[in-house]
Amino acid sequence: MSSDRRDVRRRLFALASAQGCYFTAAQAKAIGYSYQAQAHHVAAGNWYRVGRAIFRLAECVAEQHDDLVRWTLWSKGEGTISHESALAVHGVGEFESSRVHLTVPDGFARREPSVSLHFAALPASDVHEHTGFRVTNVARSLIDVSAAGVDEDQLARAIRESVDAGHLTLRSLRARAEAVDLMGALRVERAIARMS
Repeated sequence: MSSDRRDVRRRLFALASAQGCYFTAAQAKAIGYSYQAQAHHVAAGNWYRVGRAIFRLAECVAEQHDDLVRWTLWSKGEGTISHESALAVHGVGEFESSRVHLTVPDGFARREPSVSLHFAALPASDVHEHTGFRVTNVARSLIDVSAAGVDEDQLARAIRESVDAGHLTLRSLRARAEAVDLMGALRVERAIARMS
């Protein structure tokens, strides 16, 4: 293997490593892999095609939540993991969803059956950077699921868990909920009342 090809491979590996081993066809092309070379690597089993123009290096060992990088790439970096999916990243609550939840800006046009899209402009204070993806913080995630109408007992347990883990205080959650969504704030209040 020539040193140029080794350098291209190293650059791809460095990029993919920062993104949970995922990368796009456009990223691979920018690094130096022609579309023909990309097809070769898929056929040879070096790369797995996981979506339209989205790949994963075969040599990587999957880690928890790496799959969420795929949806960030699918959204072209516009999506932020949110709602039940964000709470799963934070290890809070027992909310289940068969779909990945992404908050995207208004006007986002892509659709995918595996993804529940929510439209909002998220302030930086509501978002944390994770390896390869962004995720809403615990308070914003609780407010979002609350506004969506989850079970209040389940929400109460998740709030208690979040307070006990030091993610937030009841006062900060109430204040943020009132600023974000009044219906969500009302449901947060009802859930807090159930905690007593």
